[in-house]
Amino acid sequence: MSEPASELRFVRLGFGADAVEYQQAWQKQREVHAARFADEIPDTCLLLEHPPVYTAGRRTEDSERPLDGTPVVDVDRGGKITWHGPGQLVGYPILKLPRPVDVIAHVRRLEDALIRTCAEFGVETSRVEGRSGVWVLGDPVEERPLPGGLSLDFDPRIQDPEFDPRLNGPEYAPSNAGQRREDRKLAAIGIRIAKGVSMHGFALNVNPDNTWFDRIVPCGIRDAGVASLANELGRDVTIEEVLPVLERRLREVLESAEPKPREIETAPA
Repeated sequence: MSEPASELRFVRLGFGADAVEYQQAWQKQREVHAARFADEIPDTCLLLEHPPVYTAGRRTEDSERPLDGTPVVDVDRGGKITWHGPGQLVGYPILKLPRPVDVIAHVRRLEDALIRTCAEFGVETSRVEGRSGVWVLGDPVEERPLPGGLSLDFDPRIQDPEFDPRLNGPEYAPSNAGQRREDRKLAAIGIRIAKGVSMHGFALNVNPDNTWFDRIVPCGIRDAGVASLANELGRDVTIEEVLPVLERRLREVLESAEPKPREIETAPA
């Protein structure tokens, strides 16, 4: 017989006027991580909003940071630079996973819960090959309108690998990707595994001011943008609406999962 699904506990840390400063939440993560490693608590998912902050994962390059010197918090998660702030629902699932941890499988489970959450609000999302997170897919490249009437052959983002959307006006801004009918990220994922326990997690754009993303190269991706549930639906959507749906979908996916250790290939003798 398989073991019963493990319990998943949710802790709502703070939203709106009670949004939690990033460094404070990071310290809370460390405390919960230590307690989970010691089996003092069950698997726990912290849910919250942050005041506006840019955070940079270990692979972030200088060319992706804000041009105006806006402070960035460097963190120990995977991934690159992103923004957190009001209107974005952030989740930090702190889970004990079998070692050696299959990190990709863990990310896929988080993506699955987020895809189901978005679907419940009527927004179809998907994965994109080679890019973590949850995406609203754009039109086929050849059918997209191009800025300034350009033809595809002259799209500078294709011709120039160093093209910088931060310097080229609103027609290339990540926040306007929906108008350009390009792929756009609705939820970002960046995690860390330490001692077999996960940290960091995901950020779901519910109704944020996505122009914050225009000051960086979000996740280091120059040829796509960002989205929100509110923009995709054309109506206001609140964190309060999304919270119970997200909790239910996370519980559905994570409690029913039977994580397996990552298989390690051994060379033949």
